[in-house]
Amino acid sequence: MSQSSSIKTWFQSGSPWVWLNAGAVSISLVMVIGLLLLIAVRGLSHFWPADIAEMSYQEPGQQAEILIGEKVDHEQVSAARLARSGIELPEGQDFAQRTLMKVGNRDYYGLDFRWIYDPWIQNVTYPDGIMAIERREWGHFYGYLVSVKEQGNIVAQGEGAWDAFQSRLDRSNAFYRQIKDLEKNEIGKINHGLEELRLDERRLELDNVAKGSLPYQEIEEERQQYNDRYAKLREELDGLYQALNRDQIMVRMADGREVEIPMAKIVQAYKPNGMGVTEKMGQYFFHVWEFVSGEPREANTEGGIFPAIFGTVLMVLIMSVMVTPFGVIAAVYLKEYAKQGPVVRLIRIAVNNLAGVPSIVYGVFGLGFFVYFVGGSIDEVFFQAKLPAPTFGSPGLLWASLTLAILTVPVVIVATEEGLSRIPRAIREGSLALGATKAETLWRTVLPMAAPAMMTGLILAVARAAGEVAPLMMVGVVKLAPALAVDNIAPYLHLDRQFMHLGFHIYDVGFQSPNVEAARPLVYATAFLLVLIIIVLNLAAIGIRNRLRETYKATES
Repeated sequence: MSQSSSIKTWFQSGSPWVWLNAGAVSISLVMVIGLLLLIAVRGLSHFWPADIAEMSYQEPGQQAEILIGEKVDHEQVSAARLARSGIELPEGQDFAQRTLMKVGNRDYYGLDFRWIYDPWIQNVTYPDGIMAIERREWGHFYGYLVSVKEQGNIVAQGEGAWDAFQSRLDRSNAFYRQIKDLEKNEIGKINHGLEELRLDERRLELDNVAKGSLPYQEIEEERQQYNDRYAKLREELDGLYQALNRDQIMVRMADGREVEIPMAKIVQAYKPNGMGVTEKMGQYFFHVWEFVSGEPREANTEGGIFPAIFGTVLMVLIMSVMVTPFGVIAAVYLKEYAKQGPVVRLIRIAVNNLAGVPSIVYGVFGLGFFVYFVGGSIDEVFFQAKLPAPTFGSPGLLWASLTLAILTVPVVIVATEEGLSRIPRAIREGSLALGATKAETLWRTVLPMAAPAMMTGLILAVARAAGEVAPLMMVGVVKLAPALAVDNIAPYLHLDRQFMHLGFHIYDVGFQSPNVEAARPLVYATAFLLVLIIIVLNLAAIGIRNRLRETYKATES
């Protein structure tokens, strides 16, 4: 009886529920940390320069072949499953291990990943001479370096070929960077200038200015200046292209064929089997940096994701600048100025309900209202010369940021109202008693005290906006953006441009990629990077919030 009474007392004290909540929180933290570790390991391990194996492989009834590649994955398959594929295991063997090999050389083999069965693998070796070549097209190439050529003539082979290859590859990449810089910056400015002249000419036509008049002559003179500059740059580019395409290498594949690869198509080459741990670490960090800072290639399954990182961060920053003032002003009006009654209660209910509206609905609203109505009206008034080609009447960075601002504004309003409600009424009355107006009280006393709550709302808004994908697919995000929204051409920030986003990049690589095996590790790596960016943005906002708290405490003391 006493034991039953003590248990009843224990339950009545609430301790079991405290422990239950603590256990649920602990399990949730373990699951979240475990998920992050899984994503990190699956994603970041992809960049490690794995050893390249050479082996003899012969399935029953097939001709023996030599394979070269990286071992990517392993799995067990049943004899029944193999039998359906026409492969018979040895007598008494019910299961077989099979290995996923990245054999590369997709332009010659037709695929760069292949499943092979371990029972028929023989003579596995890891020769130091095998090299991995990262190409700008067709993915990786695995093989042996035979010789280095200059304009079709052999200049190095044998032991000295590797050093000659590396020095000429560095020079080739330097030429490639110069070409890209000229095409992106100098020629980009010329193209922009020619387009502006075309629009000026179109405006003159709309204003019924006579052909051949002085404004037309000035435009023609400027156009000729741009054409002269382009001709000089074209000569410089032709020289760079000749230097870029001068060198080639001869490489021997696993099947004995020797093929020629232009150095202009090579990003880098390395021999992982002959590397030590320090060299592999250096190569690993090079791959990670290339992934973070480079541009995507091969349908987003190669190269880097810098445009997606840049687009995500820029969109979130613009969204934050838009949503914070609007949300704070709405909250201040509802809490400090609006007469509390049925209408205000109805508005609060609507705000709370807006937070639960599916995000795709906001995307449809953004497309219909911002893009077609507002953007189309802006084009009619300010960009008539560009019509029928839209400027702001098509999805872009501005409309994506505004759509996310509308999506997240209920969070900012609710958080700010909560902060204003926690401020004691005595503080407001004391300020008014000292002669301050209501506006001065609000600006100098109330809002500084509510600033941490505003930052809390902004933190929640950033966390949600950075991971949204569905609405952005309608209002500005694309698979591949040819230019960043910020460049060296006035007005420098181009809010009308479409952009890339990490969330959409994950969706595209994971579900739309034609090369599933190559895309899988990039999905993990990109997801991990997106989580890191959200954490960094939130930590920055938390740091600002804490600083505001400390500043207010110091002022109060």
